[in-house]
Amino acid sequence: MRTKTLRRTLVLAVLANAISLLTLAVAYPASAQRSSTRNNPLFQSYAASKLPQVTPDNSTQQPGLPRFKLIDLGTFGGPNSYFAVPLSRLLSSTGTAAGTADTPMADPFDPDCFVTYAFQRLNGVVTQLPALPDSLSSFPFWINDFGQIVGPSEKNVLDPQTGYPTTDSVLWTNGQAINLGGLGGNASLAAAVNNAGMVVGAASNTIPDSYSTNFAVCGYGFPYMEFPTATQIHAYVWQNGVMQDLGTLGTGTDSAAGFVNDAGQVAGQTYIDNIPNPVTGVPTLDPFFWESGKGMTDLGSLGGTCGTAWWLNNRGQVVGQSNLRGNGSFHPFLWDPNQGVMQDLGTLGGNTGIAFAISDSSLVVGRADYSHQSTNHHAFLWRTGVMTDLGVLGDCVNSTAYSVNRYEQIVGYTGKCSNGGGGPGFYSEHGQPIVDLNTLLLPGTDIQVVGAAYINDRGEIAGSGMLPNGDVHAIVLIPVREVAVPPTPF
Repeated sequence: MRTKTLRRTLVLAVLANAISLLTLAVAYPASAQRSSTRNNPLFQSYAASKLPQVTPDNSTQQPGLPRFKLIDLGTFGGPNSYFAVPLSRLLSSTGTAAGTADTPMADPFDPDCFVTYAFQRLNGVVTQLPALPDSLSSFPFWINDFGQIVGPSEKNVLDPQTGYPTTDSVLWTNGQAINLGGLGGNASLAAAVNNAGMVVGAASNTIPDSYSTNFAVCGYGFPYMEFPTATQIHAYVWQNGVMQDLGTLGTGTDSAAGFVNDAGQVAGQTYIDNIPNPVTGVPTLDPFFWESGKGMTDLGSLGGTCGTAWWLNNRGQVVGQSNLRGNGSFHPFLWDPNQGVMQDLGTLGGNTGIAFAISDSSLVVGRADYSHQSTNHHAFLWRTGVMTDLGVLGDCVNSTAYSVNRYEQIVGYTGKCSNGGGGPGFYSEHGQPIVDLNTLLLPGTDIQVVGAAYINDRGEIAGSGMLPNGDVHAIVLIPVREVAVPPTPF
């Protein structure tokens, strides 16, 4: 059996979180949008819809918090469907969702997995996205506010150098799947697309390289690309049919871009030399920031030799994680282009922490250890120099915040619970302790929320839900404006 890929590693993590539960008894303001956004030809076709109104169920109402309607996005005949998490935006500001769903067909290269098709949910209807020729499975990673979607597509063709499937970068737009090409090699991955249609990602070239397969996100051990590669991988920017190789820093051999904002600024990570570190086993890996005409800027480190960018907002601020000196621990960081210095955000009292997301209002969320004697961690909100512990749920000892919007609404996952695995997805507002999302659902569903990956500025949530039979489906939670029950006439 071949090694699990990045996307499937993340999918398995979601499934493990859900299966463990089976043992239980039970944006940027419109006025500030850049002209490049308004000039996108798809702009007019995606107007925000009004949220539904319902009468509150007073038996389960929690005062002061929203209620949510759960939408099951289903599958294409297989058992599961999913959103990519983290590093992904799969719910637009207008509520369009993009994900991937199993078919009944076994993956010919890995019988333990199913062939999966990309989908979108637009105006309440889930449809399969078109496939590229020779495509086997496809995985959306990002959707912009006009419904343009990008991700990798696994081909039904093996790379003769590695024996693994080849991959293409795909842009889905106007009902079509566009192959963005590559940099000469057999692997290409589209990671994000901004509201001007600029796509970023990584692609392999033809130069042999022994470090590309281990080009991994610090502390996680999964490769950036879908499959191992035998040649260098470089970050790219694609726009209007042209792919630009962003290169690397110093004597580094590999790089990858993960994010692009509406100003066309890009964030990712790159090797900055070609000397393997005795602790990490790979050359020094630093996060980078790129702008057209200025090139790639090294964001530096907190003293160690491995750093990762996890998010980029529309103000050009980057958050992520960076190893401390000696590479024995890592802390969350914030980098601001106006200051040009990596800021250590600290922890909740422990050794490690990660910043997973930053809103356009500079709110940072992630997770951090709370004791030097424990590896357990709590979700946090960081705002203007203060890190707030968001706590945990029930008997779970871990929590992780993955997304925050500009209204200080936060969502994430819980873990390491008494059932031996994960717990429910959570919701938090304004730095208050996290709340089990299942307690905020409207009546009428038997699906348990087992994770929340992304929340947009309308308060809509993309997450994972476990069915009574143990299957896990991608779900969207829609906040509902409640109206008081009118008085009964006499």
